[in-house]
Amino acid sequence: MTRTAEKINALVREDSSMTEALESIREEADRNGGEVQWGDVNDDLTSGQWGRLIEKGVLVDGNEGFEIADREAYDEALDGDGDVSGGVPDVDIDEEAASWSQWDKMAGLGSVLLMIGYWLDSVRNTVGGTIDIVFGPLDAALPFYAVILSVALLTGLYSTLLQANLMNPERIGKYQERMKAMQEKQKDVRERKQEAEERDASEAEIERLENEMEEVREEQMEAMADNLGMFKEQFRPMVWIMLFTIPLFLWMYWKILGGHITEADRMMIMPIVGEVALDEGLLGPMWAWIVWYFLCSMGFTQLLRKALNIDMTPSSA
Repeated sequence: MTRTAEKINALVREDSSMTEALESIREEADRNGGEVQWGDVNDDLTSGQWGRLIEKGVLVDGNEGFEIADREAYDEALDGDGDVSGGVPDVDIDEEAASWSQWDKMAGLGSVLLMIGYWLDSVRNTVGGTIDIVFGPLDAALPFYAVILSVALLTGLYSTLLQANLMNPERIGKYQERMKAMQEKQKDVRERKQEAEERDASEAEIERLENEMEEVREEQMEAMADNLGMFKEQFRPMVWIMLFTIPLFLWMYWKILGGHITEADRMMIMPIVGEVALDEGLLGPMWAWIVWYFLCSMGFTQLLRKALNIDMTPSSA
C-alpha cells in the first residue's frame, strides 16, 4: 500500500462520509484538467474535510488550485483495488507444513542426549572412540588443525544443505509479514486516537477508537502463536545440524583434551594471534580449537551458500 492510500484509508476510518467527499474531488479534478478549488466542491464536503485532505498531503498545490498528490493511488483506494481496509492482511500460511514430524522430534531428543557427553566422560569416550574409527585415518594424514578445518568444511556443507531443505524462507517471511502488519495497524490506531484527542473530537469517536485499540490488542494476543510457529520453522534444521555436529565436537574434545594427539599436533599458528596451543584459552573461556573451528565454519558456510546459490533470507514473495 502506498503512503497516499494509507492516508486515504485513515481519513475514511475517521469519517465515513469522507468517501463521498473524495469521489466529488476526483470528479471535479477530471472536469478541470486535474485541478480542483474549494469553491468547486464546497457543496459536497465540509471545510474540515477539505482541510484534512490538505493537511494529510492528499491534495497539494497546483497551478491555480489544488491537485491530487498521487492520482494512481487515489484511484486504487476509491475503486477498491488497493488494500485500504486498514486491517491485517490475510496471509496464507500452511501451519501443518511448519509442524515438526516424528523424525524431527527424535532428532531433537537425540541432540539433547548427545549433549550429556560434554559433562559425562563415559558418553564422551564412547562417542569419541566411535567417531575416531571414521576420522582416525584423516587425523593420521593431517595436522590436527587441518583436521579441524576439514570438519568445519563438512559441517558447513551439511548445515547449508539442511537449512536449504528443511527451512522455508518464504513461510518465515509470511510470519514476519503478518506480525509487521499487526504492528502497523496498532500504530495507525494509536495515531488516529492521538489526533482525535488533539482536535477535541466527540466522545463517541474517541470511544470508538479505544474499542478499536482493544480489538487490536486482542488480535495481537491471538497472533502470539505466530512467534511459536516461526521459531519452530527456524529451529527445525538446527536440531538435525546439532545431531550430526555434536558427535564431531565430542570427538575433537576427546582427541584434544583427552590426550589422544601428539604434542606437535597440539600447537598451531593462528592468524593474528600467532602460535597457540589448541587447548589454550583464547577468547575468555573458549579454547583455541573452538575459535579456530568457528572461524573456518563461518567462512566455509558463506562460500558454500554463494557457490550453491542458496539464499536463506526470509521472503514473502
